[in-house]
Amino acid sequence: MKIQEVLSRLKRQAHSANVAGMARFGINPRGTLGVSIPALRKLAKDLEKDHKLARALWTSGLHEARILAGLVADPAALTEREMERWARDFDSWDICDQVCSNLFDKTPWAWKKAKEWTARDEEFVKRAGFVLMAALAVHDKSAPDAKFLVFLPIIRREAGDERNFVKKAVNWALRQIGKRNEHLRREAVKTALSIQRLDSRSARWIAADALRELRARKPKEQKTPRTQRGRGPGR
Repeated sequence: MKIQEVLSRLKRQAHSANVAGMARFGINPRGTLGVSIPALRKLAKDLEKDHKLARALWTSGLHEARILAGLVADPAALTEREMERWARDFDSWDICDQVCSNLFDKTPWAWKKAKEWTARDEEFVKRAGFVLMAALAVHDKSAPDAKFLVFLPIIRREAGDERNFVKKAVNWALRQIGKRNEHLRREAVKTALSIQRLDSRSARWIAADALRELRARKPKEQKTPRTQRGRGPGR
């Protein structure tokens, strides 16, 4: 399907009222049509994987087109340079989360970028590093615990970032790692207790929220990360 046809389909599903609602949840309204995630997923199924189309969708700059790009892109065709360029374009938490959990975590560079991006200053690039940690904890079933243990000191290191979209991603990563299995749950609780002692409002919130969930239940099978609902922007 040609890019103009796909963009026309997206624009026919535009809902201006939805855009205002999305803005209240911290989603950038610029270039946003108000198309729902279920509608985008349905369209992605019709399109199947098409990396050339994904690149054109991303270049369009439209909010929903970029989420759709993450759904139809081929992880095997995505280059590291392209991955960096797309991450720099992130301007909203939902694009960041959708692209990371639908595409980036399936690339050969996912583990590398999870560590690298958490040290970056750009708000949504930094968030992307922690979203990748959370997505890998759910999706990479064969990864050994040791790969996730490497993430825990990074989570502690960045727990003092007071930016809302960063701190919620830090919290999300910690919780998802802890829900992977009992060993990682114990290690995540230790990390949360260490974070709790930091002199930072953000750190105290991250620790309290993570401990509430990690102490309440044993790890069980996890579901695929989706666009945040019920916990406010950024899970």
